[in-house]
Amino acid sequence: MAESSARRRKLVLAICCMSLLLVSLDTTVLNVALPSMRRELGASVAGMQWTIDAYTLVLASLLMPAGSTADRIGRRRVFTVGLVLFTAGSLLCSLAPGLHWLIAFRMVQAVGGSMLNPVAMSIITNTFTDPRERARAIGAWGGVVGISMAAGPLIGGLLVESVGWRSVFWVNLPVGLLALALALRFVPESRAAHPRRPDPVGQLLVMALLGSVTYGIIEAPSAGWHSPVILACAALAVTSLVALLVFELRRAEPLIDPRFFRSAPFSGATLIAVGAFAALAGFLFLNTLYLQDVRGLDALHAGLYMLPMAALTFVFAPLSGRLVGSRGPRLPLLIAGAAMAASGLLFAAFSAESSMPLLFTGYVLFGLGFGMVNAPITNTAVSGMPRAQAGVAAAIASTSRQTGGTLGVAVIGSVLAAGTAGGAFAAAAGPAWWIVTACGVLVLLVGAVTSGRWASETARRTARALERAPVGPRAGHRR
Repeated sequence: MAESSARRRKLVLAICCMSLLLVSLDTTVLNVALPSMRRELGASVAGMQWTIDAYTLVLASLLMPAGSTADRIGRRRVFTVGLVLFTAGSLLCSLAPGLHWLIAFRMVQAVGGSMLNPVAMSIITNTFTDPRERARAIGAWGGVVGISMAAGPLIGGLLVESVGWRSVFWVNLPVGLLALALALRFVPESRAAHPRRPDPVGQLLVMALLGSVTYGIIEAPSAGWHSPVILACAALAVTSLVALLVFELRRAEPLIDPRFFRSAPFSGATLIAVGAFAALAGFLFLNTLYLQDVRGLDALHAGLYMLPMAALTFVFAPLSGRLVGSRGPRLPLLIAGAAMAASGLLFAAFSAESSMPLLFTGYVLFGLGFGMVNAPITNTAVSGMPRAQAGVAAAIASTSRQTGGTLGVAVIGSVLAAGTAGGAFAAAAGPAWWIVTACGVLVLLVGAVTSGRWASETARRTARALERAPVGPRAGHRR
């Protein structure tokens, strides 16, 4: 019976990993296809930014309500609906007649994607209750990101060169349908004992905040930083942030429970996720445009160039999970931050793109660092929280990742667009590489500060407080 139960848990893990493969593979495949899409659709750099950021923006906005909805109405139910929407959105993307249609269909994909990763992580958390076993499961989960990074550029390059960029969305169809069939058959239904009530006002404020920040950053190079539209975006972002903080602190069952952030490891994991995924998104965006637009490589050879980065991520992601399970998150976070910062520094200060040995050294270092960072983020986010709120905690971690990816593409793409308007790519990319370096330093410093013993004590106190009053900071004050 125990052996059968262990096999069932591994099967559930495999199904959840398939959903992550869908989302991760879609990102890496799409990056390789960007130059071909740009040429066929006549898009600008800002247009290419929106094909990525329209997806990540919607995803980041909906992850938290998707997690809490799954806790309330059933995790398997929300998970399967997400698979249906993501697969249908992928089909629509492959048929898009123009850039604006493609952006709209990417948003359909994002609605489905928001129901996958946080809900899948909640399913894993509730399936693997032993901390060490859960850490290993999360390590395997992180390894899927490495698989997607290794397979994505190769698959994307082959498809773009042989069939065209539209075919990169076809990859999602068989994987999505298989994951759907297996989830309906093998994933057990589960709900939280005390699910949170909907928070539509908080949700609208989050969407206004993320949307105004992203739009303002992407459009500022062309519209001008002092234009009325950009200034209005800045005002809306500040107003939304202040209103969100005031409203959520007063609400009995908030969309974002402020008490989560009393845990230093959880707060640190949130900041690290933003920094690490901003670095990843910027790194992929810069290298894809450099390899194909500057070096003149086709999509397949550009994918092969980035294979060392993908291979190192694939190797070190499961190793990071084992290290977290046996020694805690501190060592993986320190290695991750140091390696990502060193990689960015090679490009920013030593022009690594001008030398093949330095170029590949930068790829290896970044792949090692990113491979080490994912498992401690996820494990820290969910391990200190009550299992009943695993969906919300995992959703906040996933939102931090997507927010980081959105900001990474928006900021680095805008810096690049402003620089290339008056000069060569190499000169324009210099400041962008310093941003990647700064993100690596952020991972290193925050990881060092929030992974000590005092931080673990704050996590234990937070978990006890959440267990005692699971529905919100003011259980007697309901709205």
